[in-house]
Amino acid sequence: MTAAGIARLAGVGRAAVSNWRRRHADFPKPVGGTETSPAFSLSEVEQWLRDQGKLAEVPLRERVWQQLAGHPAGAVPALVHTGCALLLLRISPSAWRECAAVSDERMAGVLSLAFDRLLAECFGPAAEPGRAVHTPGRGELFPSVPLLRAAAELAEGTGAAETFEFLLGRQLDANPRQYTLTPPGLAELMAALAGARGERGEQGKQGKKAGEEGESGEGLRKVLDPAAGTGALLRAVDGPAALYAQEADPELAALTALRLALHAGEGRAADGAHTVHDARTTVAARTADTLRADAFPQLGADIVLCHPPFNERNWGHDELAYDPRWEYGFPARTESELAWVQHALARLRAGGTAVLLMPPAAASRRSGRRIRADLLRRGALRAVVALPAGAAPPYGIPLHLWVLRKPGGGAAPSPELLLVDTAEPAEPSLAGPAPAAPAGGRDRLDWQAVHNAVLDAWRSFGSDGGPAADRPGVSRAVPVIELLDDDVDLTPARHLPPVTSGGPAELIRVRERLTETLGLTASLTPPAASPGGPVHRPLTTVGELARAGALQLRTGGSGTGTGRVLTEHDVLASTAPSGNLPADGPPEEPVFVEPGDVVVPVLGGGSVTRVVDEATAGAALGRNLQLLRPDPAALDPWFLAGFLRGTANNRQASSYASTATRLDTRRLQLPRLPLAEQQRYGRRFRALAEFEDALRLTGRLGGQLVQGMYDGLTDGTVAPG
Repeated sequence: MTAAGIARLAGVGRAAVSNWRRRHADFPKPVGGTETSPAFSLSEVEQWLRDQGKLAEVPLRERVWQQLAGHPAGAVPALVHTGCALLLLRISPSAWRECAAVSDERMAGVLSLAFDRLLAECFGPAAEPGRAVHTPGRGELFPSVPLLRAAAELAEGTGAAETFEFLLGRQLDANPRQYTLTPPGLAELMAALAGARGERGEQGKQGKKAGEEGESGEGLRKVLDPAAGTGALLRAVDGPAALYAQEADPELAALTALRLALHAGEGRAADGAHTVHDARTTVAARTADTLRADAFPQLGADIVLCHPPFNERNWGHDELAYDPRWEYGFPARTESELAWVQHALARLRAGGTAVLLMPPAAASRRSGRRIRADLLRRGALRAVVALPAGAAPPYGIPLHLWVLRKPGGGAAPSPELLLVDTAEPAEPSLAGPAPAAPAGGRDRLDWQAVHNAVLDAWRSFGSDGGPAADRPGVSRAVPVIELLDDDVDLTPARHLPPVTSGGPAELIRVRERLTETLGLTASLTPPAASPGGPVHRPLTTVGELARAGALQLRTGGSGTGTGRVLTEHDVLASTAPSGNLPADGPPEEPVFVEPGDVVVPVLGGGSVTRVVDEATAGAALGRNLQLLRPDPAALDPWFLAGFLRGTANNRQASSYASTATRLDTRRLQLPRLPLAEQQRYGRRFRALAEFEDALRLTGRLGGQLVQGMYDGLTDGTVAPG
């Protein structure tokens, strides 16, 4: 296990682990890794932590993860072996019990035979081209046997699919640069636009009808993801469906195939299709480069969902010049995304829908204007949606969604294209409460608001095209003829009606509110400081208080469900909780904040703390935040928060091991004072916090008033006089 794993076990930062290694001669020595990233024995670390009173017991889920992360063949092969075992456990519990009843050495051979039968039934014979999961041999499986036994034990309590989701989520989190992820909120939006989630709409009904007529295989809608990645888009599909996945990366394809097979529910061997399925869902997964070696060339899908790789120069431009998929024009070498668009259309049945995530440049690059024009003329492109920055990697760019419909089936091309822009938040009322930070950023994106804006506009537009109510700055149904100029620029912001400033009356109201707030700021201004010299008081640390039971330490950033999330940005900007819990992911219980909790940013936040009030209580704690829950009989929360903000205190508790400053909360200090004296300090710290909030509010209102005046003068709603 790594230093990061040790920190997770003990509930501390990595800086604390580095300190333990320096200060304690008996700390376990590295058993592998490198000088800069050493690896330690799990059993030795566990025993040392327990001897030091820093650990009671390693949770089973943590032990399984550490076994997987330290596997001699690597985490991904170990996760594939684990997925096979969990799939066997889910499909045939009796077969798993028979395999597990023998010794470890014999179990490896028995499992290899069992996996061979299982994978052949699920994904086709081993010799079938492009099968996503190969059968591991006895020698490969032997080092994995303890891991598989532990994973099965964990699955008995949490479920096979949930166990795999937890381990896969940990692997993705541990290697963020290795994988391009599609966040759950975005996957759900794309599936909903395509009619594959929630109310299926006309598209879903058409798919069901096609299935009843024998075109969709056993009455199931066919849903394809030709660049499946980790399978997030296909996991977002609701209801009965035949899921088809293709991925070029063999390791990722294997993980995705197992993930979808486990997600499909209790399975059985299908007929010649070689898929895992129950009464609701079937799964077929293949490994190959989709553009060069399409694994499903005869497929007529009802829905295609795709998050393609962006800016690929080596996508097959030279060898695919005469490919029949380029019905709308041969894409330029720099237009790989338009190749994926045409591949998606080629794999749809007539009237089928595709939703693709696209870089914003694909809507305006001159090299793609002829293909964009033909997509418009023939009615294949139905909508372009601009998303907020932070919706998906690369997180700093506001990406687009393209909604396409395969022409045919007797439907006439629509004369309009729906354009939606959620890249900027809707303008707030200037007279209303000061807004929170603008939408955007992976941790504070309001997916519910994005879903509502996009789906309301799409439903208003209609599945067959039609008049959509224009919303200034948000959505508009634009006649195709207006877009067919020399550039064929489909960027939504360039074609949407402008947002008006609100008029003079609203500007007067915000000016009155600003005047009121300025008066409040003046009344809250702290009095002149009383002179005094340095005070030498006995000090204690947060870590010592935690060990004594005077406070609890909790770390945020994990958990799934529904509800608000208090993000790092919310703490730094003193705004309301703006994040949302992911709908799926590792099945961990989030940390919910309570009144009186003190929240501290641990990554580059500087001297900032926040005391949770009634309005914030109940929100989940976001990533890069640590919660200190004081015992009210021993610690005053405002006293605690105030002393933790001291500049010198933060400086001595910070580490600079990387490009970012990390705060070791356990090293923060505060004086040992009676509770009454703490409360006296706490009242002054609380008054300072109220003054700080008033200053922030004044700045926001002043900024709104200034921008509103600029907008009013430029759009004519405010006269210069």
